[in-house]
Amino acid sequence: CFPSLDALPETVEHVVLTLGDANVEAGLDAAIAHGARAATMMSSLVLEDDEPPLLRERVARKIADSGLIVCGANGMGFYNFVDGIWVCGFDTRSNHVRGGNVTLISHSGSGMSGIIDCEERIDFNLAVSTGQELAVTMDQYMDWALDRPETRVIGLFMETARNPAGMAAAFAKAERKGIPVVVLKVGRTELSARLAVSHSGAIAGRDDAYQALFDRHGVQRVKDMDELATTLMMFAQPHPVAAGGLVSIHDSGGERQLLIDLATDMDVALAAITPGTVDRLQEVLDPGLPPVNPLDAWGAGGPGANAIMRDSLAALMADPNAAIGAVVHDRAPHGALYEEYFDYMRAGHAASGKPVFLVSNRQGSGSDAAAVAVTREGFPVLDGLRSFLAGARCLMDYRDFQTRSAAAPVTVDPEVVARWRPRLANGDTLEEFEAGRLLRDFGFPMNPATLVNDEASLTHAAAALDYPLVLKTAKPGILHKTDCGGVLLGIEIAEQLSDAYADLAFRLGPRAILAPMVSVTGVEMVLGLVRDEQFGPLVMLGFGGVNVETIRDVAYALPPFDRSTARRLLASLRLRPLLDGLRDRPAVDVESFCIAAERFSVLTAELGDTIEEIDINPIIVHPGGCIAVDALVVGSRKRSRSGILDQAPNIP
Repeated sequence: CFPSLDALPETVEHVVLTLGDANVEAGLDAAIAHGARAATMMSSLVLEDDEPPLLRERVARKIADSGLIVCGANGMGFYNFVDGIWVCGFDTRSNHVRGGNVTLISHSGSGMSGIIDCEERIDFNLAVSTGQELAVTMDQYMDWALDRPETRVIGLFMETARNPAGMAAAFAKAERKGIPVVVLKVGRTELSARLAVSHSGAIAGRDDAYQALFDRHGVQRVKDMDELATTLMMFAQPHPVAAGGLVSIHDSGGERQLLIDLATDMDVALAAITPGTVDRLQEVLDPGLPPVNPLDAWGAGGPGANAIMRDSLAALMADPNAAIGAVVHDRAPHGALYEEYFDYMRAGHAASGKPVFLVSNRQGSGSDAAAVAVTREGFPVLDGLRSFLAGARCLMDYRDFQTRSAAAPVTVDPEVVARWRPRLANGDTLEEFEAGRLLRDFGFPMNPATLVNDEASLTHAAAALDYPLVLKTAKPGILHKTDCGGVLLGIEIAEQLSDAYADLAFRLGPRAILAPMVSVTGVEMVLGLVRDEQFGPLVMLGFGGVNVETIRDVAYALPPFDRSTARRLLASLRLRPLLDGLRDRPAVDVESFCIAAERFSVLTAELGDTIEEIDINPIIVHPGGCIAVDALVVGSRKRSRSGILDQAPNIP
C-alpha cells in the first residue's frame, strides 16, 4: 500500500475513486495532478449543504478542463472481460467467461448488474454502467464495442441520448457492420413542455422520436429486463435465422394453445408448414394427433415417445417455411431439465442448420430455498414465458430489416429549396394558401386554391372553376378555421357563393380562399412534421380527420424515406384494413398516399430546420388517388435548434 498517488513508483493510467461524495472532489484533484489518463467515479456527487456551483458542476468542469476520461459518475463501473479488467465495487458471479460476444451498456447501474450478476447463460465481452456520463457517453462505449471482433450483439438499457448525433452515428455503424442492437428504452415523456399548435405536434411524444430512430437503423426494442436478457441470449447464438416463421413442439395441447394466443398478441409469425412436412409428421405421430404447427407431439407416451418428439421437431425445422424452432416444455422437479430435451434440439438443428431454443412456460425457481422462504414471507418470486416470444420477434424483425431494399426517395429541384428557405427562415406561420403553394412546389397533391380579397376577385376566380366549391377564411392568425365557422362547403351556384362570401367577409374579413369542393369518397389520412428537441424533424403519417387526436393511430419516421417505408409504417397501424375497403366501400389507392408521404419526407429533410410544425389534414385517399384539402405550416420558433446531423456531443 502507498499513502498517496504521488508515492507510487510510476504514473498510473486509471484511478478508481472509491470515495464518498464529501471526499471525491479531492480525490479527483489528486488524480488529475498525478497525470492519470482515466478514472472511474461511483459517487452520486450530491452534498447536503452544497453551494453553487454544486459538486457535480465543479467535478464536470474539472474533468472537461483536464481532458480526463471518466466512467460515471453515479454508476457501478464496468467489466472489460476481453482484457480482464473489472472496475466495479460490488459483488458479482465469479465464473465469467473471458471474452464473450455480448456487450451490455446501461444508464442504470442496476440495469447492468441486474443481468450480469445473475445470468450465467450470457457471456459478455464488455459491460458498462455509464451513470451520469460526465465525459464518455453511451454511444462512445458502443462505438468501441462495435470495433471489437468478438462483439455479436449489443444490449442497451437506455434512459436518454446525451449525445443524439453520436447515438445516431453508432446505430448507423452497427447497421453497416450487421451487428444487432437490442434496446430497453425507459422514460416515455412528452415531446416538450410547449403547447403544440397543430394536431401533429399535439399527438407526438418524445418516445416517438426514439422509435423513429430505432426503426431507421433496425434497432430491436424490448419492454423489460427479462426480454432484454432473453433476446441477447437468442442473438448471441451462432446460427442464422432463415426465412419464414416460428415452429414449436409441445407435450401439452393446452400450453400449445397458450403459445398460439401469445404469439398472436405479440405479432410473432408462426410458420405455415408445407404438405411434405405434414406427410412426414403423419408418419411419426401417434394416432389422433394432428400434424400442425405448433405441434403437440406427446401421444400415448410409450417407449418411443422421445423419438417421436425428436423426429417431429426435425421435420418441422426442415420445413422451408421455418425460420427458428422451439422446444416448449416445462422444467423437471427441482427446476431440472431432462436430457431428452437437448436431443430434440440437436436433431432439429442438424436437420436444418437453423436456431432452436428450449423454452419453459415457467422458469421453475421454486426449489431455491431463499426464493421459497421470501415468497412464504409474503414477497413472491415469479418467472414467465413472454420474453422468448419477444426475442423471436426481434430475431425475425432484424432478419427482415437486413433484407429490406429501399429505393432512394424522390429528389427536388434545388431552386425550389432555395426559394422557400428564406421565406421560412423568419419564423412566420404560413397561411393556408401559401402553405398549399409550398407543398405543390414539392410535388404534393394539394387541392388547387385561389386567394380572393373582394367580390370582383371572387367572381373572376369562380369563373375558372367548376361547382361545387368551398370557401374558407384567409384571415391571418386563424389556424383552425372550422372552429370559428370559417369553412363553407358545398357551394353549388354563383348566387350561393356570393351570399356565402358576404357572410364570411362580415364575420371574419374579406380575405378568403376559393377551391373546388373535394367530393370523392375515401379515407381521411394525415401527414405532419414535428420537431424533436434531440433528433430534429420527424414525419408523422396515419389516420386523420377531425378525430385525429382521439384516434392517435399514427407512426413516425426520420426523413427522408421512400414509399416502401411509408407502406411498411402504414401496415403497422390498427386501422390499416380501412384502406382495403369494408363492406360496400372500394379499396383506396394506398400507393398514391405512400408517394405523397415520400415527397413530404423530402420537404421535411430539406426545410425541416426552418419549420416548427406542418399539419396536412385531411388527406382524402380514394380509389383514384389522394388529395389534401387543408394544410398548416408553423414557422420555427426563435430559439436555438439542432438536429441529429449537427448536434454536438453533450460533454462538458
